[in-house]
Amino acid sequence: MHEKETAIQYKINMLTDTGVNVTLNLVEDVELEPLTQQQLMLDAIDNVVTDKDVKEQIKPFLEAILKSQPQTVINTYPQTAIQITMPKTRYQKIGRPQVGENLTIDVKKNS
Repeated sequence: MHEKETAIQYKINMLTDTGVNVTLNLVEDVELEPLTQQQLMLDAIDNVVTDKDVKEQIKPFLEAILKSQPQTVINTYPQTAIQITMPKTRYQKIGRPQVGENLTIDVKKNS
């Protein structure tokens, strides 16, 4: 059976050093383009209205109306979060990564 590539980049979100152990809170490092409610509405209308001339006539009005509303940015990608606690010596062996730096973690089921 061919195994799927499972190594994922995680960004260190928080680091706790107790002196003996180090706990890293990681979140999936995903680049997202901000998506607004206005863009979602314009896309929905664009999909519903099939006539090109009608689209060209109503689009400026819709954009003007929607731009007058407060913008809400939506991130639609559910991120994986991992918490790892390790002995401080192991943490030092992996290069003492800090908050904001990335780690690559390979997650897969052992057979």
